[in-house]
Amino acid sequence: MMENIRGWGSYENLPADRTLVMGILNVTPDSFSDGGQHYGVEDAVAHARQMIADGADIIDVGGESTRPGSVRITAEEEQRRILPVIRELAKMGAVMSVDTLNPETARASIEAGAHIINDVSGMSLRDDMIAVAADLQIPYILMHARGDSNTMDSEAMYEDTVSEICEELTTLRQRLLDGGVKPENIIIDPGLGFAKAGDQDWELLAGIDRLKELGHPVLIAGSRKRFVATLLDAEDDRRAQSLGHHRSPANRDGATTTISTISAQQGAWAVRVHNVQPTADAIAVVETLRRVAEK
Repeated sequence: MMENIRGWGSYENLPADRTLVMGILNVTPDSFSDGGQHYGVEDAVAHARQMIADGADIIDVGGESTRPGSVRITAEEEQRRILPVIRELAKMGAVMSVDTLNPETARASIEAGAHIINDVSGMSLRDDMIAVAADLQIPYILMHARGDSNTMDSEAMYEDTVSEICEELTTLRQRLLDGGVKPENIIIDPGLGFAKAGDQDWELLAGIDRLKELGHPVLIAGSRKRFVATLLDAEDDRRAQSLGHHRSPANRDGATTTISTISAQQGAWAVRVHNVQPTADAIAVVETLRRVAEK
């Protein structure tokens, strides 16, 4: 059965009547949740195939961890990891985004068969990345972040989280537009977990409608992140007075699925997740209820 698994084939073929599911494919040895699990080409391709079978519409391929404290790698090493995977997935019609900070990796990945640039640089957006996005004229995910993997935690200071992040995204968007990127190619990601602390991630989830007012599709990427662990650890302590117990990343999937459900109810364009099937199931429930309510 798995031999016949195929993706949507192109960005234009993606469903437009529901929230999409973006499956995370970390071709890295050190990502916070699944580093090393899909590091080889065969393992990465097999995992992507399974995610598509489970309901992933888009595969987000990344070759460099951006978790807090991670060490940067060269663009050459990043491409060594991901380009063979992208080429193999392109053969099966997978729609792919490339999760990268590097313009040269973005261009090489699109040439290899990816369809979307998922730029995680935030306020450090580079002019040469804008030039690549404008030249290729493909969908571009504009994510909010401050600082880098070593400094982002110290940058999580906001008077009004949602308003300030919308303002900073608007500033970045103007740079993209001035550089020749078409507005219809821009997708907004509020950057959950990137220079966010305390309740700030939750404030952004509660403010999806305000993010949508920027006039672009909204991607929500909260899967298994630290703010989810913080909530669940506190709940575990409250329920059982556990001492020093911490939820592993995989044990955050129930809360992640809830985040996906809420995001779909608020009309998010897509949710980015590690564990695809529960999210795909949740979105099917949301869409069925919406269809019935509209009768």
